[in-house]
Amino acid sequence: MTVSLLFLHLAGAATLLIWAVRMVRTGVERAYGAALRRMLRRSKDKQLQAAAIGASVAVLLQSSTAVAMLAAGLASSGILSLTTGLALLLGADIGSALVVQILSFDLTWLTPFLLVTAGWMFLKGKSRKVKQTGRILMGIALILVSLKMIGEATTPLRESTFLPIVIGYLQEDFLTAFLLGAAITWAFHSSVASILLFVTLAAQQLLPVEVGLSMMLGANLGGGLISVGLTWNAEAGTRRIPVGNLIFRGLGALSALVALQIFHPLPLEMLGASAARQIVNFHLIFNVALVVICVPLAGLVAALVERMVPDRASGETDLMADRISALDRSVIGTPRMALASATRELLRMGELVEIMLRPVMDLYDSGDKERIKRFRRLDEEVNRCHSDIKLYLAEINRVEMTAEEAQRSMELSNFAINLEHVGDIISKNLLKLATEKHDKNLVFSKAGWKELTDLHDQVMANAQVSLNVLVSGDHETARMLVEEKDRLRNLERESHELHLARLQSGTVKSIETSDIHLETVRALKQVNSAFASVAYPILAESGDLLESRLAHSA
Repeated sequence: MTVSLLFLHLAGAATLLIWAVRMVRTGVERAYGAALRRMLRRSKDKQLQAAAIGASVAVLLQSSTAVAMLAAGLASSGILSLTTGLALLLGADIGSALVVQILSFDLTWLTPFLLVTAGWMFLKGKSRKVKQTGRILMGIALILVSLKMIGEATTPLRESTFLPIVIGYLQEDFLTAFLLGAAITWAFHSSVASILLFVTLAAQQLLPVEVGLSMMLGANLGGGLISVGLTWNAEAGTRRIPVGNLIFRGLGALSALVALQIFHPLPLEMLGASAARQIVNFHLIFNVALVVICVPLAGLVAALVERMVPDRASGETDLMADRISALDRSVIGTPRMALASATRELLRMGELVEIMLRPVMDLYDSGDKERIKRFRRLDEEVNRCHSDIKLYLAEINRVEMTAEEAQRSMELSNFAINLEHVGDIISKNLLKLATEKHDKNLVFSKAGWKELTDLHDQVMANAQVSLNVLVSGDHETARMLVEEKDRLRNLERESHELHLARLQSGTVKSIETSDIHLETVRALKQVNSAFASVAYPILAESGDLLESRLAHSA
């Protein structure tokens, strides 16, 4: 095999590994995103519990970076304190180490079963959860396939004359090996994928254990850098948790790297019989040690990070004022391009509404009046977007269009109206109820609060799907969105019945919050219906949407 062909095979196997890991993560987020957010919400102000929850979620997502992004979003909404968020991510690092542990075993015998089961679930499944569970299993199967491909692709390297020179240099320069591991992890955007690559190379006897350990520690630094990079332009509250986690992981990895050199040689045979097993086990021990040492220091590091990443000064330019509209009037004479511009602006409008909706339950909990005012001001921007889109579409309609383009223009206009209505519901109903609850010092019953947060999480998940449908026009996703609307209607009915049962039993908290509870449920149902409306034209065109629910008369 030529060198170019060898590296092509290796690059293909590594790409499949990265894609498969991402496939598992997106499947879990789509099927169980609401449940994961509820798990993270329960970690509030409990550091050890937060670490345990972080580990569990990272195992499910096969990515500590994904947990970091979820935690950063929850911190910006006020759900997680910085200290708790840091403990959460330390636990997530243990979770990703456990994923590496599991996938490092020889599970190739499982691959055919996973492929068959996953394919059947994804192609034949009727519900979103079944389909996405199939996606998860398919991703796991492809991870196993990619690891086998890496092993096969690297076999000829054993006879290479160039590789021993590179490995020999890295054995003498542990810092370069460390930085190389960090760079590969950054390129992969997945510490799980990069460490699995190192372990596979070690299993092929291509990577000595000393070099592998240095690269593994570099991967831990790289994993911390990824989430910092992904949140670099976000607000301070979003950036602080990734920065604090980078401090822990970076200092921990450098300390372990120095310790490896000072106490060399270590009795690594105690960690396993092979170099691959020693790297995997050391990775797990390193992350467990980080939790033990760093969780008690979370408060101190949180204070340091708050000084390092201060809140934006009030005099800074408002990003909303600098935004560039996607409504390009130079292409109005070309309806196809103009409608694409309108779709982009409508997507931005939907994202603004999503930003308004995301912190609603947290504002119910905190009653923060400054944040409530800030999110109410976003409704003015939503109204401005609606007005601009409406006038832009009116200009397009003056140009000669095909029937298909005219229909698309009408669909965009209707969805813009629905999004503007959602903004009004959030601003005038939900945020008003959050203020009322705080002013009257009311507290929901534990069961009632769980029902509301479950409904809110489901609406948030459906909102994300609806914006995907707006762009993709995918029939299957549109059908899934309407099915989720029916499911949410059942949840709303169930919540109503359970609430009435609590009133009948004389639960004081339910009696005091009854009006707010029922109005919140009704508002969330209306919001969900407005988002689901984007699917109706797609399903009507395919004949999957009934014109009426009324039964035909005899």
